[in-house]
Amino acid sequence: MNKISSKWICFLVAFSSLVSIRAQTNANQTSATNRPPAPRRPSIVLIYADNIGYGDLGCYGQTKVKTPNLDQLASEGIRFTSFYAGSPQDQPSRASLLTGLEPAHVGASFSHPLPMDALTLAELLKETGFHTGLMGEWNLGDTTPVEPNTKGFEEFAGFLNDTHARDYFSENIYRQDTHTGSNRLVTIPENWNSGQGLYLPDLIEDAGANYIRIHAPDRFNHYTPFFLCLAFPVPHNGAPPHDSPYAGESWPQPAKDRAAMIARLDNSVGLILNSLHRWNADTNTVVIFTSIGGAQREGAMDPKFFGSSGALRGEAGSVYEGGVRVPLIIRWLAKIKPGQVTDFPCAAWDILPTAMEIGFTKPPQRTDGFSLVPVLTGNGKTNVHASFYWESREAGGQQAARMGDWKIVQIGTDAPALYDLKTDLGEKNDLAEKNAETLKKMKKLLSDPAK
Repeated sequence: MNKISSKWICFLVAFSSLVSIRAQTNANQTSATNRPPAPRRPSIVLIYADNIGYGDLGCYGQTKVKTPNLDQLASEGIRFTSFYAGSPQDQPSRASLLTGLEPAHVGASFSHPLPMDALTLAELLKETGFHTGLMGEWNLGDTTPVEPNTKGFEEFAGFLNDTHARDYFSENIYRQDTHTGSNRLVTIPENWNSGQGLYLPDLIEDAGANYIRIHAPDRFNHYTPFFLCLAFPVPHNGAPPHDSPYAGESWPQPAKDRAAMIARLDNSVGLILNSLHRWNADTNTVVIFTSIGGAQREGAMDPKFFGSSGALRGEAGSVYEGGVRVPLIIRWLAKIKPGQVTDFPCAAWDILPTAMEIGFTKPPQRTDGFSLVPVLTGNGKTNVHASFYWESREAGGQQAARMGDWKIVQIGTDAPALYDLKTDLGEKNDLAEKNAETLKKMKKLLSDPAK
């Protein structure tokens, strides 16, 4: 593990002590009543990065940047090749992931990317008895009604907005704890005066590992499951970690920086998996990894150097496949056969109903998603989306929709283009003129996105 500050060690110790007291209290209550163990509901770890493109991981075809831990995760579970982010843009995509709603149905506004009355996955799981924690980037509002601690997360350590999150050597992070009422900034002395002593994404992994240690289901806490979100704000055009396995490459410096961030993310995933194993929580914990959006071009950082979109067209902010089709890996050692790959089309709004079924409960009626559990386990009937829709404000406004293998894309005032994803995954051959009836049907999906 990387060196961490004395301040951060104190924070983790305090964090540990507070919950350990609660765990001991639960243990006393259990022995006093001789209560039998409750059904062993799985815990859930949801890991998401900001802009890991479809082709950024070894298991999705990347050859220059090594991602052994994420590749192992895929080999032990199921890898999706047709999973879509909620939106080409960051905030709507996050809101969709945590609410189970398409962005058009979230009810967001410019000032509130997550409406005050929105129900999150954390709130729903917390109501059913899960411990809930978020470590990393929130970026769904920094006013009291829509902060992590008021949207279902009992524990939060990280960044409320993206500007703070992308300062990888910030002098402080936010800390919230609903049990103690704590809501404050924690200072990082090593980063004072541009010291750059601590790469803050490392603190996300440390806090996550500590959270697993404290909340691992056992007889002392009635085998209570946990829902842990780890939201890594990488890779972006910020200062990279100091020690990089790619420092000696002859690549442009921005490429080496991006590779270093992805490698460090992969290391963090490995640490989390090791923590689950160490605390005997790996077999019955569902680990989900995905990305908020496609690979992003920032400054001199060009994702094309690594083929970060794979064979797909477009990048973050685009409604082409490279802007919205992202990795999804799910491991559940107790239920999922290892080494599976599926091309089943699904999207971010399917994560909430999937997690709810994993947690032995039903999703709210107001959801756009379907549970993927039948796909994961091979048991039961799988619902299929009739269509998918995305929009983006970039390039004069963009719209796209998919129905079956057909995809329609409209950029600004240009005539809509029609692609057959089955034969043209790179969206190179516009078939609009040759398929007038299909085009007419697909255009209706663009004209009524809030269907």
